[in-house]
Amino acid sequence: MPRATRDGVSIYYEYDESEGDGTPVVFVQGLGYGRWMWRWQREAVADDRDVIAPDNRGTGRSDAGLPPLLPRLPRKLRVPLIFKLAGYSIGGLAADLEAVLEDAGIRRAHIVGASMGGMIAQRYALEYTRAETLTLCCTSHGGPDAVPVPDETQEFIFDVPDGASERETIRHRMRPAFTERFTNRNPHLMDRIIEWRLEQDADDPAREAQAAAVLDFDVSDRLESLRVPTLVLHGTDDRVVPFENGLLLDEAIPNARLERFEGGSHCFFIEQSDRVNEELRAFLADHD
Repeated sequence: MPRATRDGVSIYYEYDESEGDGTPVVFVQGLGYGRWMWRWQREAVADDRDVIAPDNRGTGRSDAGLPPLLPRLPRKLRVPLIFKLAGYSIGGLAADLEAVLEDAGIRRAHIVGASMGGMIAQRYALEYTRAETLTLCCTSHGGPDAVPVPDETQEFIFDVPDGASERETIRHRMRPAFTERFTNRNPHLMDRIIEWRLEQDADDPAREAQAAAVLDFDVSDRLESLRVPTLVLHGTDDRVVPFENGLLLDEAIPNARLERFEGGSHCFFIEQSDRVNEELRAFLADHD
């Protein structure tokens, strides 16, 4: 099991080698999500190029790196401490990604990130030299001009009904990320996703530390210097990171192209995976 270490924290990653000679592609996860979220895209590109899939700090098999007593505190005490003193930063998560690519011996790579992973990808491309391209899904450049997560969505994500089981909590938190039509038509897949999340997702303290990183993120005044070819993918009905953020990225990044997914949810890369895979494969091939 390959691992990179930064600041004493062990970061796990999967490295799937292929027989193709395309530039490797790196998939970076969203807030709290495990590697499962990219399974459709990883399969789509795996024949042509190597695939690297790290677990963000605090997720899956990666260490959390939080003070040892902090996770034991009740949530009402823990959350303020994490947000003020112990939260992660997007810059730190980008540094973790650099440690992974250094450990894997990757000189150049296509970086694909969704939601928080898209924020990590932006910061990474601004501060390190290995990014060949960026693909930014359902994400934001942060800062005062970004359109925030709607209050109703925040209530779903952070306010869980009393007495809910672990599976009920996950199902409740996922509701804004998918369309009702998709969840109603794919009950067995949604059950599988819950199992994958139980196995791979971040626990609550690490998830809160990642949320602190997202809230502090802002590269809105730096993107004009980003010269990496960038594909922006965003669903028009995203209830987590509203679609207007995709428009802002398209305007701010000099070499960006926006592809909108009509009616797409926050997890449009799952719901509309065939089209996402088609767009991604074509973009990567154009820039190898």
